[in-house]
Amino acid sequence: MTDSTTELPVAAIEQQIGAFLEAKTKMTWEPEVDLFASGAVSSLFAMELVVFVESTFDVEVEGPDLALDNFRTLRTMSALVTRLRVGGTGA
Repeated sequence: MTDSTTELPVAAIEQQIGAFLEAKTKMTWEPEVDLFASGAVSSLFAMELVVFVESTFDVEVEGPDLALDNFRTLRTMSALVTRLRVGGTGA
């Protein structure tokens, strides 16, 4: 059995993260909107995002990848997931 998220395009990753955010915040999010600057998402919620990203996309977010900037927008989260899934850490 193969992992259905292995070959997900960025748009599909953004959609899954967006669906999670919509369920939690009752708001729809554009890919470039800063979730934290909007006031709708707190820094504590960032930990929920980390857990969601790790469990949904089978990646480990650790060290420098735990930076809040990696979780500011749908776009930055999908870029993080894509980078982690191909084994890069950016370091």
